[in-house]
This record gives sequence, structure tokens and C-alpha cells, in this order.
Amino acid sequence: MMDNEYFVGWGTLALINAGLAQGKNRSGRNWFLISLLFGPLATLFIVVWNKLD
Repeated sequence: MMDNEYFVGWGTLALINAGLAQGKNRSGRNWFLISLLFGPLATLFIVVWNKLD
């Protein structure tokens, strides 16, 4: 039962990260996939890194 909650939380975080990325004019789909692999680290990268123009 705990395993299912863990995966639901990880998936929810990936969706939140996709929304954050889109808000910063980045690819939500790509960041969703990155978030599935790296989870909270991806959130940190989205928030801290500035987009290079």
C-alpha cells in the first residue's frame, strides 16, 4: 500500500513541475519526463536555473 502512495506522489510532483516549467516558458512535456526520473531534484533545477536566451 505504501508503494502506491509513493508513486502517486512522485507523479503529482512531475505534473507540478511541468506546470512550473511552462510558467517559465520551458517545455512542460520534457520537464514532466525529467521529473519522473529525478523528482525533487528536477523541481530544484526548474526553480533555480534561469533560462539562457
